[in-house]
Amino acid sequence: MSAETPPQIRQRIDALAAQGIDVIRVAYPDLIGSDRGRDVLLHHLPSAIGHGIAFCRAIYHTAALGEHSDIPGGLDAGMPDIAVRPDLATLVPLPWEPGVAWCIGDARDPETGRPAPESPRDLLRQVTGRLRESELTAVVGPELEYVLLDPDPASPTGWRRYAGAPGNVYTVGRKGDPDGHLLRTLRHLHDLGIGVTSGNREFDGGQFEINLDHSEALDAADRAFRFKAAVKELARIEGRLATFMAKPLNDGGGSGFHLHLSVVDSEQRNVFDDPGEPYGLSATARHAIAGLLNHAPALAALFNPTINSYKRFGPDTAAPWLIDWGLDNRGAMVRIPPERGSGSRLEIRLGDATANPYLAIAGLVAAVHLGISDAAEPPAPMSGYGYDAAGAPKLPTHLGEALDALEADHQLTEVLGKPFVDAFLTFKRDELTRFRSYVTDWEFREYSHLL
Repeated sequence: MSAETPPQIRQRIDALAAQGIDVIRVAYPDLIGSDRGRDVLLHHLPSAIGHGIAFCRAIYHTAALGEHSDIPGGLDAGMPDIAVRPDLATLVPLPWEPGVAWCIGDARDPETGRPAPESPRDLLRQVTGRLRESELTAVVGPELEYVLLDPDPASPTGWRRYAGAPGNVYTVGRKGDPDGHLLRTLRHLHDLGIGVTSGNREFDGGQFEINLDHSEALDAADRAFRFKAAVKELARIEGRLATFMAKPLNDGGGSGFHLHLSVVDSEQRNVFDDPGEPYGLSATARHAIAGLLNHAPALAALFNPTINSYKRFGPDTAAPWLIDWGLDNRGAMVRIPPERGSGSRLEIRLGDATANPYLAIAGLVAAVHLGISDAAEPPAPMSGYGYDAAGAPKLPTHLGEALDALEADHQLTEVLGKPFVDAFLTFKRDELTRFRSYVTDWEFREYSHLL
């Protein structure tokens, strides 16, 4: 939230008005990582900061299509308010929306002033605080993939893959992106100031990857949250749909959300680096790896949070399938890139692009904190082919299994906090219940004519 005094806020308003800004877009993440918010006229900003912007707390209990989960503090409590206050430290003009500046809001209980129990941003603050008790700070670099779709009224979904010609894997330019979508998007995101570094067309037609620079965990999550919202908005401007679904199409692969993690001490030294230890990795790095492996089944619920997520997994999918780690091996769940020194880091390849950045990074930091606190040791790194189930345990194969693993992992849930975990489990299990009663197009196609 803003720590600025009223005179400083007045100066800020005058400066924004001089830039032609007359609207402040205040957005905050819900449980699924989607952006909720309100456009506030500039002259109303002092009130929004002082009193907060009222939203129904039950928005945290509302699914993508509006279905509502029965979570304590929502319907049972009369659907009370939360107060969302702009965090002016995150304020930035929107390059593609003249006159509008965008900032992230923090959700508070208006009576107590405490964070809303379901607030993903505050959950991450809480978890990183646990790591800081050891005078350690998590540094995260996000990598996200998405699929771009064009309207197609003849398609059952109403959409078809943009630039669907085969090949063009890891290319740039018009051969894999005939309309120049990537360059426009990169330039807008650069102007937004969220630390975009590079991008390319990914493995499948219409699939793109854009990389973000590394920073402290909360800032990295803020930037990944904004990245996803911005990409979807820019696609809408083009008349297209950008989807971060794990596996949006039957004839293609999945979209990942990889996180590069390092940990620094109070003097900003990378504590994962140790040239005198095997593989150049310190004992702290080994403990962090072990924490991730030990809590991987539970982490899947946060990194792979949808029913669709588990259709991305399997042998030879370029997505991890087993709970393992390896040296520069993209078949492993935790890959150790070859850089050492200040570049020593872990690449956690578990996540898909539907993951809420705040929740995924909170789970990541929680597992690393537990591994370091327990001085846990990992098994030997895997090598070669990464999909031999004889070599390591499997990750959960469906959402229900991952949710059960999260509930059973008492160490991890203690760090995340029972109020959040209970709300998340109820919300996602309600999603499972709705799906189980829904007749899919696959079922109709498979059974209707012959049976």
